[in-house]
Amino acid sequence: MSLVPEAVQFLESQKGGGLVSSVAVTLDDARSQIPLLPGPPEPVAEVFDEQIPGPDGPLTIRCYRSAAATTGSPLILFFHGGGWVLGSLDTHDPVARRICNAAGATVLSVDYRLAPEHPFPAAPEDCYAALQWAAANAPRFDTDASRIAVTGDSAGGNLAAVVCLMARDRGGVMPAHQGLIYPITDCDLDTNSYLEHAEGKSLTRKMMKWFWDQYARAAEHRQHPFASPLRAEDLSGLPPAWVMVADHDPLHDEGVAFVERLQSAGVPVDHVRFEGLIHGFVRRLDVFPHAGTAIEQLAESIRSTVVNT
Repeated sequence: MSLVPEAVQFLESQKGGGLVSSVAVTLDDARSQIPLLPGPPEPVAEVFDEQIPGPDGPLTIRCYRSAAATTGSPLILFFHGGGWVLGSLDTHDPVARRICNAAGATVLSVDYRLAPEHPFPAAPEDCYAALQWAAANAPRFDTDASRIAVTGDSAGGNLAAVVCLMARDRGGVMPAHQGLIYPITDCDLDTNSYLEHAEGKSLTRKMMKWFWDQYARAAEHRQHPFASPLRAEDLSGLPPAWVMVADHDPLHDEGVAFVERLQSAGVPVDHVRFEGLIHGFVRRLDVFPHAGTAIEQLAESIRSTVVNT
């Protein structure tokens, strides 16, 4: 399917600037180019920042509570995207708020350490620590450890998938659900979708090479299942998944491949494909009506799985 009109207009507006050119500028410039969404934030009942113990010092989480949250509602950990290099609690604040309200839940957005200052495995270790902290502190949020979901977009989707593997392999508390928004699942940059959508679709093959170079330079690190979960020998024993892909995204094929691997391992998977859409559309709630639709579908998957656990 051809690009939807909103995607065409968005890409035209980004020519010559924004993240399309991020690999040609300094790291600080690249980070500053991620725009905050215009307008007032979507209201939630409560929002506050808190520091929690991390593997190498305190981590900041931002807690959002929906007015519809009740005892036993899901507790959702959200990991922001940005290639493990860019992004922050602020850049993804609108997404976290929308997930919070759509799911009628409490959302904990995790400010994990970024590469290249903190390369692999800093980010997954931070996110895993946040998951185990959330499980131990679930009663604070009027729920319990059996009602925790993990979700994220792009690199955040990667981290959501990875913490499930880490929980299984380390015997930690396992999430009840994983919601993966066009996730990075492998370090292979030569899939058909990478080659077909290498340029001009917001996320480019060149950008992904740059992200991987910042995050995990060594081949053994890139190929580790905690960096490339598609390379795990066994994906059994993981929680039910909602996996969304966009068909004009370089990451499309690795997302589909991860779905197929999960299904082969006996993991229940809700596979959602958005036609005519590009990577990153979910964060741009101001541009793409489909972003709200995707979040509603994710929230319904979380509710139907976690609340009935």
